[in-house]
Amino acid sequence: MARIFIARHGETVFNAAGRIQGDDGHTPLTRAGFAQAEEMGAALRAALGPRPPLALWSSPSGRALQTLAVIAEHLELDWHAARIDARLREIGMGEWTGRYYRQLTAEVGPIYDPATLLFVRQAPGGEDYPAVAARLRSWIEETAGDEGDRLVLMHGMSARVLRGLLTGAAVRPECAAPVADSLPQGSIVAVEAGREAIVHVGTGA
Repeated sequence: MARIFIARHGETVFNAAGRIQGDDGHTPLTRAGFAQAEEMGAALRAALGPRPPLALWSSPSGRALQTLAVIAEHLELDWHAARIDARLREIGMGEWTGRYYRQLTAEVGPIYDPATLLFVRQAPGGEDYPAVAARLRSWIEETAGDEGDRLVLMHGMSARVLRGLLTGAAVRPECAAPVADSLPQGSIVAVEAGREAIVHVGTGA
């Protein structure tokens, strides 16, 4: 049974500044983010060895591609061969994209639950969780016949939804979608036959 390694990108300048990224395509990694990517690459190298038969997939966001480039160097793989798919992007935050969390919260009240790290409000012009689940389910179904292991570079929230779908997690009533628990930036899990194992826990937020 093929494995799907799901990796969350490293810290970005927006993360460090407390700004909402959503599906914004151009928020580069910080030095801490690059260090997290190095750790991810080293962890996968230790687990898989050099030049593993691994198909590379990524969100089109620059932060995901930067992280993938570092990981691929550790694995001695060509990151240019990665398949880019917009369905792997982060949850869309619409009009809130680029806003500072603290300023937005002061204006509209709490936008996420600190216990679950789930958004409790949908951004104007943004996506809800069922919409994210629908596009990721489409990706799963379309690629179900692919052979071999995959490495998928994603984001905090969309990766949680993909993990929930692949492991058959229950639909959360507060967001109407199967969403796995949060893991820090720079983390990697492996999903095989519907079961998830943590490969590396990152040092990010």
